Amino acid sequence: MSIKEEEIVMPGEKLGIIEQYLPGYGTYDDDGEIKSSVLGSVKIDQKRKVISVEGDAKPALLKKGDVVYGQISDIKPQRANVNIECIKNNSRPLALPYIGSIHISQAKKDYLDKLSYAFKIGDIIEAKVVKITGDNVDLSTTDDYCGVLKAMCTRCRDYMHTTQKDSELQCNTCNKKEKRKISKNYINNY
Repeated sequence: MSIKEEEIVMPGEKLGIIEQYLPGYGTYDDDGEIKSSVLGSVKIDQKRKVISVEGDAKPALLKKGDVVYGQISDIKPQRANVNIECIKNNSRPLALPYIGSIHISQAKKDYLDKLSYAFKIGDIIEAKVVKITGDNVDLSTTDDYCGVLKAMCTRCRDYMHTTQKDSELQCNTCNKKEKRKISKNYINNY
């Protein structure tokens, strides 16, 4: 059996033996046999005698400047925690489950007295990654397109829609009005 460079292989497919190559990225040693751990194309480094498989669907990693979608999971006086779901305009899944946070100074351009005036637990938001330190991800919603994309009423849990006022949402069912830092991309469902 001879695997060729650029050949497409499936996970578990035998690529060679340990006497021929060293296992590289996307491969593993299975009792002396080198096998693919991902769907992708074979790469062979003849100089170093390393065989690897480059997957076509590598998981996405966050970087500074990315715009992400997430859900508010907790609100403290100075920080709102966000479960980051995905990167905007990127169909690849995230490599790790990221949790970001929005500091009160990064919620909106103007002064904000309370973070709960900008977000509520369960809000779906769009935010920009401003800093990554280890597994800490700092987010910002100061841009016009960033902020709450979809919100539910804190009284009856129905979806809310935008009003004529900049930072106000109104419930579709009970008509309660609430403040949020609303994205220009807010999704209205009447």
